[in-house]
Amino acid sequence: MLDRGAVSRSPTLDLIDLGLIEALRRDGREPFRRIAATLGLSEATVRARYLRLCDLDVIRVTAVTNPLGLGFDVTAMIGVRVAGPLERPAEAISALPEVEYVVVTAGQFDLLAEVMCADRRALLDLVNRIRSVDSVVTTEAFLCLELVKQTFDWGVRVGEEAEVA
Repeated sequence: MLDRGAVSRSPTLDLIDLGLIEALRRDGREPFRRIAATLGLSEATVRARYLRLCDLDVIRVTAVTNPLGLGFDVTAMIGVRVAGPLERPAEAISALPEVEYVVVTAGQFDLLAEVMCADRRALLDLVNRIRSVDSVVTTEAFLCLELVKQTFDWGVRVGEEAEVA
């Protein structure tokens, strides 16, 4: 099974869940003890809620890296057109180590993949591997020249869908 993140409907989150997510969004290394004090809960409750949110694929606390600092000099988006069902080519492309994420789209391309490569030669090699995937019809690579904005700071939705615990 590929590491996809959430692929089912969103679970109902209550205000405690949202407060925990917001605290970790601000600082993923915030101690549960401090989060518990802020939310007026026990540390055990915060830890249990955290584990539940991880199990549900609602959150994943991880280091965000700078690709340039890791030796990846080429970032690109690759649009892929597919003949037939999308599942198998999407899985095959997702399994390639240079591919950061793959999305199914409703536009000019059936799939979009963000990729990180060491250099342009590695990008060419990757594009050729994607082109060799069964049912891939065409690809178009969009080389990223400058990163203008990158954020994982989506925050939380507070509103009618949040229930008070």
